[in-house]
Amino acid sequence: MDVRQLAALVAIADHGTFSAAARALFTVQSNVSSHLARLEKELGATLVDRTGSGLTADGMRVVERARRVLRELDDITADLAQRDGEVTGDVRLGMLGTTARWLLPRLLADTAAAHPRVRAIVAEGSTSVLVPALQSGLHHAAILHLPVDDTALAIEPLFAEDLMLLTGPDHALGEREEISLGELAHHRLLLPPPGSALRRVLDRATRGAGVQLEAQAEIDGVRLLATLAVDGYGAAIVPATAIPQTQARRFHAVHVPELPPRVVALAHHRRPPPSAAAVAVFEVLRACLPDLALKQRGVRLGGEAFPLTRP
Repeated sequence: MDVRQLAALVAIADHGTFSAAARALFTVQSNVSSHLARLEKELGATLVDRTGSGLTADGMRVVERARRVLRELDDITADLAQRDGEVTGDVRLGMLGTTARWLLPRLLADTAAAHPRVRAIVAEGSTSVLVPALQSGLHHAAILHLPVDDTALAIEPLFAEDLMLLTGPDHALGEREEISLGELAHHRLLLPPPGSALRRVLDRATRGAGVQLEAQAEIDGVRLLATLAVDGYGAAIVPATAIPQTQARRFHAVHVPELPPRVVALAHHRRPPPSAAAVAVFEVLRACLPDLALKQRGVRLGGEAFPLTRP
């Protein structure tokens, strides 16, 4: 088994077909087919379903480890390629869209200034998307929201943000300054799907209040939830940074006292440790966050802002 064989399998998984994988690897399709055939022969298993180029069950198991192997090889090369202390290498970072909106421009600019040979590769997604991508090795790290139940991941809380009820200009609940969970239980809401990190926070809060929220619809995506609420399709509970910053659109944000804040955290694998390039980006993130957080409505820093988190 060699690196080219693993790279061929990962490329097929990422791009869907042998021809697309070949283009991504800057080679020809016959080379991809040859590398995959050798890998399958060595492992004694069929890894790709040739009828549709999708991975088999064995292929799914192998590709997760292959990603990690390739990532580690890249990180070894990057760590040893430093010249005169200058950090170099790629950092694949997943990030919540609501956080990326205000954090990413400064993070990219400050990283470029401090470490010009470090390249950030950023993918936006919800926590339900970011966690599997991090676990599989697609990302070196992710900025997501808690809870995340994986002891293999190191979790560093970054900030907490208030959860609020967001409505369009004509919604009946928008007339309120404050509303309880008990009152909200009598109204159908736009909710995140069961099992998502935000829904788990809401379910924990409603259980404590002895009530249950009813879903008008279930939407996996905080920014989409906020957009639908502002556009008048229902009321949604969203974090403060998902609320539009512009005054051009009318909407209402209603305080819900029983809701805990949403905790946003940096997550990465404990083993192997992050590469030098990833550590450099983490340091820039910690340095620029306090100044940016002060300008964001409903965002709080400090240990007291992080309830029910684990190290």
